[in-house]
Amino acid sequence: MPNATRRIGILTAGGDCPGLNAVIRGAVKSAARLGSEVVGFRRGFEGLVDPVTYMPLDTKNTSGIINRGGTILGSTNSGRFSARVGIEDRQDLDPELFAEVERTMSQLDLCGLICIGGDGSLSVAQQFHEHGIPVVGVPKSIDNDLSATAFTFGFDSAVACATDAMDRLHTTAASHDRIMVLEVMGRHTGWIALHAGIAGAASVILIPEIPWTWENVCQKILERDTQGKRFSLVAVAEGAELPGGGLVTREDPTPGQQVRLGGIGQIVARELEERLKRETRVVILGHLQRGGPPTNFDRALATQFGAHAVRLVFERRFGEMVAYHPPAVKAVPIQDAVNRISRVSADSAGVVAARALGVSFGEYPPNTSPVVKSLRDTEERPARPGGPASLRSA
Repeated sequence: MPNATRRIGILTAGGDCPGLNAVIRGAVKSAARLGSEVVGFRRGFEGLVDPVTYMPLDTKNTSGIINRGGTILGSTNSGRFSARVGIEDRQDLDPELFAEVERTMSQLDLCGLICIGGDGSLSVAQQFHEHGIPVVGVPKSIDNDLSATAFTFGFDSAVACATDAMDRLHTTAASHDRIMVLEVMGRHTGWIALHAGIAGAASVILIPEIPWTWENVCQKILERDTQGKRFSLVAVAEGAELPGGGLVTREDPTPGQQVRLGGIGQIVARELEERLKRETRVVILGHLQRGGPPTNFDRALATQFGAHAVRLVFERRFGEMVAYHPPAVKAVPIQDAVNRISRVSADSAGVVAARALGVSFGEYPPNTSPVVKSLRDTEERPARPGGPASLRSA
């Protein structure tokens, strides 16, 4: 085995999520079969610089971690390597850090570094690549907000957690004729709220991408009353803006740091209770969505990501990231993943299907959405051979 592929570094950066350990295990097992060693750096990128903190990884100390949440290497989303892209402008790192990273990799005889992280962490990886540091990316995000990949691992697990909460809220809401509001994560995107809302039979879904009004939400709930359904479930993403504009935050913004979101669920619940004179409750899932074991889908996807990341290192395809393009796992430039956020489109399949089911996104009064009008118009037109054009082309 050439020295150029003798030892690989790996780290987990940014917020934790289910599936990180599955990536680590997949990379270690794949590297071992190729005769390569793996070194894991603790606490994300911070482990690369003074003080350098790492641990050798092998098939023994990574055995049995595929179903374990969190990361055995630890992680951090603050410190000297804080960098974000997407909605915010990129924050360049201190040039001296690159020299320290190069020194560490040289001392440990590393041929490449696998970085597992979201948009901020992969922005750091992109800067590593631009400075000649051999790095490969693995996309991670419960928000599913990274472009260039259909899904990130961690997302399915977060949706499963939120859906389970919706199921539990459904029974208590129906028993007491209550409105239940569930606040889920989603800073810039509503993927979790959308998927969990559909899977959990929400009546209203509020997401950052679609403006909404109090009147339209209230009308949807009143419509359910006329149908004999005296309870409603509302799923809201933490990053959804209020009708008057502005995000709900837990603290005042600090220069150079992302403000912590949270609390919109309480505002929605309070407003609906006042407007409708109906008993309303709110549940904020918070970090429950990040914890616990990964789903089967996330385990399989994360394991594949780990194995393919090792392959990219061996092929010296640095500056690239593994990406899921169903049914294949491919490689794309890291730059393509971090230069924009993947957001829910108002005409995406999930939104269109939800509207067809009668779900309100708060932007239209009930039964007046373009989807409903389009379906009614289609129903009134003479049928054509082969069925509706929209179905034939699907």
